[in-house]
Amino acid sequence: MVTKIQKWGNSQGLRLPKQVLEDARIAVGDDVDVTARDGMIVIAPARRVRGKQNLKELVSRIPENYEPGEMDWGGPVGKEVW
Repeated sequence: MVTKIQKWGNSQGLRLPKQVLEDARIAVGDDVDVTARDGMIVIAPARRVRGKQNLKELVSRIPENYEPGEMDWGGPVGKEVW
C-alpha cells in the first residue's frame, strides 16, 4: 500500500486504513511506539504492564540519588488509631 505523509496543523500525519490497524491489532485511541530503524519508520502497539503504566519505565525515571523520606499526613481526623 502506498500512502502520503500530509501536513496537519504544525505536525505531519499519516492515514492508516482500518484493515491495516486491525491486522496490527491496533485500535483508534491506542498508544503506539514509533521508532526509526535502518531508515524505516516502525509503528508498534505500546507494551503496557498492569493497565496503562509500565513499571520498568516508571522506575527508570527515579533519580539515582533519590532517598525516600517520611511524610506527615497531619493528626487524626476521625477515629483513627495512631
